Amino acid sequence: MVVVNTTEQKEFLTEKVLKNYSSVFDKATSDRLSLIKRERIDHPVIYVGMGTCGITAGSAKTYDAIQRYCKNHNPEAEIIRVGCIGMCSAEPLMDVQLPGKTRISFHHVTEDLVEDILNSVFHRSLSTDHVLGQFKSQSQEVWPNIPFIDQLPFFAKQHRIVTRNAGIISPNSIDDYLASGGYKSLYKTVLNYTADKVCDIITQSELRGRGGGGYPTGKKWMMALGTGSDQKYLICNADESDPGAFMNRSIIEGDPHRVIEGIAIASYAIGANNAYIYLRADYEQPHTLLLKAIDDAREYGFLGENIFGSGFNLKIHIRLGAGAFVCGEETALIASLEGKQGIPQSKPPYPAEKGLFGHPTVVNNIETLANVPSILENGPSWFKSTGIRDNRGTKIFCISGKAVTTGFAEVPIGSKLSDLVTGIGGGVRDGKKLKAVQFGGPSGVCIPTQNLDMEISYESMQEIGSSLGLGGLILLDEETCMVSLSKYFMQFLQHESCGKCIPCREGTRRMLQILDEISRRPREESSHETLERFKGVVELERLASVIKDTSLCGLGQNAPNPVISSLKWFREEYEEHIFDRKCQAGVCRDLRTFYINADLCNGCNLCQRKCPENAIIGTVKYPHFIIESKCTGCGICFDVCKFNAIYFK
Repeated sequence: MVVVNTTEQKEFLTEKVLKNYSSVFDKATSDRLSLIKRERIDHPVIYVGMGTCGITAGSAKTYDAIQRYCKNHNPEAEIIRVGCIGMCSAEPLMDVQLPGKTRISFHHVTEDLVEDILNSVFHRSLSTDHVLGQFKSQSQEVWPNIPFIDQLPFFAKQHRIVTRNAGIISPNSIDDYLASGGYKSLYKTVLNYTADKVCDIITQSELRGRGGGGYPTGKKWMMALGTGSDQKYLICNADESDPGAFMNRSIIEGDPHRVIEGIAIASYAIGANNAYIYLRADYEQPHTLLLKAIDDAREYGFLGENIFGSGFNLKIHIRLGAGAFVCGEETALIASLEGKQGIPQSKPPYPAEKGLFGHPTVVNNIETLANVPSILENGPSWFKSTGIRDNRGTKIFCISGKAVTTGFAEVPIGSKLSDLVTGIGGGVRDGKKLKAVQFGGPSGVCIPTQNLDMEISYESMQEIGSSLGLGGLILLDEETCMVSLSKYFMQFLQHESCGKCIPCREGTRRMLQILDEISRRPREESSHETLERFKGVVELERLASVIKDTSLCGLGQNAPNPVISSLKWFREEYEEHIFDRKCQAGVCRDLRTFYINADLCNGCNLCQRKCPENAIIGTVKYPHFIIESKCTGCGICFDVCKFNAIYFK
């Protein structure tokens, strides 16, 4: 293991590198910097993906196995924890870099594979079974017949700005971040620009909020800057409570100092000396990384009193939220920070005029703030060169569900939805057909396959009733029941409603009740109840319209979206549930009717013994039968049958 003089390296990075605007260095400085960046090494370096997705897949055990291997075979090797590079479904990921050779990445590296893979790399007799690809380098020898990472379908159409360091550098090392150009934008900003100049640069870049409806960031900052007050606040919203979304977590786990630098620049721009990061309490690893990043930044003089001798002071505080979905709305978030119940407030006044503790407050999403250092480093014109009209820069999307490759990807705004679904996500796994894409989480919309060629932009998402900022894509295959999916999201939204306004509180409850009624088989139903059930779809549409028009905040206004969109594109499934009492996908258990194929049943009696309702009759060694009136559709018999004799319609 290489021993580094941390004090001397700190001085080198802050004096020689950070303060060099041109980034043109003499040979001695360049050589030293290449060592810190590990572009030139004299010992093996092993990188292990230790993001939450990696740990869930078993990377902690992989890390321990690597440590044991290196202790016994190569004690000089350096082992580095990194975040997720984005390809979550390939975890655990392990990269190996040998002196003079490019960094090579391996996928699905479980602890039992570590020794064989490392032996093959160290002996230069590479087995390609678990090779993902290699990273490009102008100064190092490439591995023959191994694809480059950026040529893989998952990465080929990405444009990584916010995530450029994710999975590459150590999130625990401020030196790694400084060596890659970190904090240079903050240094340049506080010593060369006035606050209004910074707001003007962000306005020129046309950066829009990445966490909601896309409000212009520069305009929000300028409003806060122009509001007189003895105290102002900057809040970084890291409360990621959408099922299927993990952008915020991934940004922190891959590059926490980028978030800190973005917060510092934004605070300087609006005149705030206190900033808050509102983080989900569930995010234990991001919390630990942010605490260390803040401590390291303070030690290096990037936070605290008189930053860079400019007179600018800044303290960053972390507050943990309980994961309430409604606290994604800025006024509810502010109420939670003040120790109150997280309930949205009517606007105006806007938080930029009167926010936290009654003072001007800017609330920005993590991804928005993580874009700021690059804009200040490269200029607004550079940022505007990516994206399309009024939709500049990139956006991070989370791909989950039935996708072949799940993870997060950063693409230019204006890309086709198909680029994410079939290109980066690889389509639907197991040879199934793609049915739809759920975009935007619980308050998002269902997009059918015929609309996959649509552009992804703020305006196009608004046209279909969603928001670009939500960023979650769930791929749905042919075995998905759209009624059941809508019911799941409505359960979530009804539970998360703060209850302040009647349309959201009572409307979502009634919509959930209707969905529940049409997805189960009535045992005893009067003619009046039957008529009410038949009117369900009509009432759903009317309720959705009222809730959308009269709810106080975005949660209520968008709550009907899953039902509205699925009704529009998959109305026949709702009608099938209501009139035919069938669920074609076989998901709604109360609508499943089970049968036993007498030709396949050998009378083993297992299904009869396991049935909780005593709905199966028969004699041992003879075919059994299911009493339909007793069957509740639980499916236990289907699961335990070893002869595929039980099926359902």
